[in-house]
Amino acid sequence: MKRLIEKGLMFGNLIRVDSPAWVARYNRALKLVAGRETALSEFHIDLAGYSPEIGDEIGDMDYLNPAGAHRQFILLTTEQKTAPLLNADLSVLRDLLQLFIRENESQLFSLTARDAVLGEMDDRVWQVSAPADLLQIGRIRISADTTGNHVAGADKLTALIERFRSEPDGWYDDVLIARMIAQAKETGDVIRNPIRLEAGDYEVPDFWTSQFGGVYVFRSPREPAMIFRDAELMASAHDRPDLSGVKLIALGDTNAIAMWLARNALAEPIVTAKGADGAAILRQKIDFILVDAATRLGIDTGDATRSALRRAAARMGEGLPPEIRGLSALLRYAEEGGAWPVIDSADPAYFYAIRAAATPARELVNQMLTELAPHDVRALFILNKPLFYAAYQGWDEAKKDYVANHLAREYQIDKQGTRDALFGAEPSMKEPPPIAGPWGKARRGGTLSGASAALGTGRTPRDQPIRGPWGG
Repeated sequence: MKRLIEKGLMFGNLIRVDSPAWVARYNRALKLVAGRETALSEFHIDLAGYSPEIGDEIGDMDYLNPAGAHRQFILLTTEQKTAPLLNADLSVLRDLLQLFIRENESQLFSLTARDAVLGEMDDRVWQVSAPADLLQIGRIRISADTTGNHVAGADKLTALIERFRSEPDGWYDDVLIARMIAQAKETGDVIRNPIRLEAGDYEVPDFWTSQFGGVYVFRSPREPAMIFRDAELMASAHDRPDLSGVKLIALGDTNAIAMWLARNALAEPIVTAKGADGAAILRQKIDFILVDAATRLGIDTGDATRSALRRAAARMGEGLPPEIRGLSALLRYAEEGGAWPVIDSADPAYFYAIRAAATPARELVNQMLTELAPHDVRALFILNKPLFYAAYQGWDEAKKDYVANHLAREYQIDKQGTRDALFGAEPSMKEPPPIAGPWGKARRGGTLSGASAALGTGRTPRDQPIRGPWGG
């Protein structure tokens, strides 16, 4: 992992804590959260104030998230909003905490100037013991205060001031005035400098969780679904009455996933996606697949340029990855036109050739597609870092070098531009139109021009691969 850290691809943008004042404030918060203090004089923290160095020091890598059920955070500065969120067991937490900081930025800036802010993200589900419990996570409430309870103190002083103003004999109530003065010494002038943090209450329609081996929960599509990495867990949940109305799919059932994506208009072909340079994206995907194959087969890729990779591919023979044929046909179509290549959901190239459509579930669909097209290491790094880091540890050194250098050169320079080019601009929050699929209507059986119209009725045999998104 050293080369990733050196290139800023791992633990990048963490906030460095090295001043005695910050360390002291962090220790006050840590004492309240974990009953411990750190002896470190320098460490790094993420968006939620989690420090991998402190986790290692105290032997608890989940000290801000005990039992995965009560996510807490420590803010020393509003600049934490630019940091990554490590060890996130719920995919939406980073976006929601960033939103909370932005909505309260001026107040948090003032509060963190004097103390650490300690908060919690409450999903209002006390225990997640079965997959059905995940459906209860509908909203997350974020609340915070300083370790010295400045916000609560300010609320108390504000209430005293209102009482003083409203009571006819307030001017003669020495006890009330004394309480106001004592409270003001702690909180300051709340009239000129009001202190108030608005608790954030946020909706959570779609999310991924690391619980139960990894589950994607989709509620915003017309056909809600839970997609499990663990097929056995998915099978055991099938007969649960509290999961009725929710489609359960194993991640390994690629045909079922392809049909579900098509029925709910959740994906689109990269080649025809609006604003996408389909040919450039396909060429890069082919490069990633060839690098993986060459390193596995022990074939030298030289300087790993595109021409060197093509020479390596010529020496692969039967070891040439099966994804290459379909992606090459699509690349020829994108560059030269002609007839649509015929590729169905059983083809290894299928999930490399689509991306999420512009719907509210776009980010989560794209994250799921990285698991179905794992050799696209750029998308894997951008959208699914835990899986990227896990996969990276098993790669050959040559592949590690190639991927690290490529990401440092191509992605780090313009992160947002790369994301927009690959996945499109931010989607509209409007409901998708009621159409049969992202590639239009088609006949059932025979040669299809896109996803079958029968997909919407569920009449397509389970073991029959669907044609699309390019038809034939």
